[in-house]
Amino acid sequence: MTKLSQKDIRKVYWRNVFGLQWGWNYERMQGLGYSWVMMPALKKLYGDKPEEMKKALKTHLGYFNTSQPMSHLIVGADVGMESEAGMADPEAIVGLKTGLMGPLAGVGDTLFLAIYRTIIFSITSYMALSGTAVGLLIPLVFGILILWVRYLFTGIGVKQGAKLATEFASQMKNLTDAASILGLTVVGALIPSVVTYTLDLKYKMGKVTLNVQDTLNQILPALIPLTIVLLAYWLLGKKWMSSTKLIFVLIALGMLLGNLNNIFSAIAGLF
Repeated sequence: MTKLSQKDIRKVYWRNVFGLQWGWNYERMQGLGYSWVMMPALKKLYGDKPEEMKKALKTHLGYFNTSQPMSHLIVGADVGMESEAGMADPEAIVGLKTGLMGPLAGVGDTLFLAIYRTIIFSITSYMALSGTAVGLLIPLVFGILILWVRYLFTGIGVKQGAKLATEFASQMKNLTDAASILGLTVVGALIPSVVTYTLDLKYKMGKVTLNVQDTLNQILPALIPLTIVLLAYWLLGKKWMSSTKLIFVLIALGMLLGNLNNIFSAIAGLF
C-alpha cells in the first residue's frame, strides 16, 4: 500500500477540526463530514484505483457520530488501518468506527465539554468580570492546548490502527466484535438515562390503587424506554422509514403516551 506522509495526516487532522460537523443530518449524523475528512488520505491511497475509491467512499459515508475531540482517535486509527491494508476488510473498519464512537462520545463529552468548559470558563468569566485581562487570554491558551492534544490523538490513532492491520490482523474479527459489544453496552446503559418516560397511569379497585409504572418496574426497570428504543430500531430497518420520519413518529408517540391517563379517563367516563 501507498504510505501516507505527515503532510497527508495533517490535512486529515485540520479537516477533522473544522469539517467533521459539515453536512450534519439526522440520517447519518457526521457521516458526510467524516468522508470529507478522510478525502486527503483516500486520494493518496486509492487515487489510481477507482473501484477501491468507490468502496472506501461507500464505507465512510455510513452513519457516524461521536464527540469531536475524541473523533481524532477513530479517524487516525482508520487512516492507519487503510494505509496498511487498504479496503481488504471494510467490515473491520465499520466495526472499529461503530464500536468506538459510542464509548468515546461519552468520554469526550465529559472531559472536553462538561468538565473542561465548566472549570475554564467559570474561572475566566469571573476574572474578566473583575477587570482582569488575563481572563480573556486563558481560554485562548487552553484552546490551543486542546488543538495540540487532538493532534496527538490523531498520531496515536494512526499508530494503533497500523498495528491492528498488521500485528493483530488474524484477531481483527474478535477485536471488532469486542468493540461492537462495548458500544452496544454503552448505548444500552444510556437508554434509561436519556429516555426518561414514566407511565402515569393508575387503576383504583375499591380501596386498592394499582400503579402501572411500579408494576412494570417490578417486571423490568426502564421497560418502557427500552421498548421505545427497540421500536425505533425496528422502524429504522424498514425501507419506507427514515430518521426524519422517525422523529415525527416519536413526537406522536410522546403525545399519545403523555395523555394516556386522560384518554383512559375519557373512555371510562363513556361507560
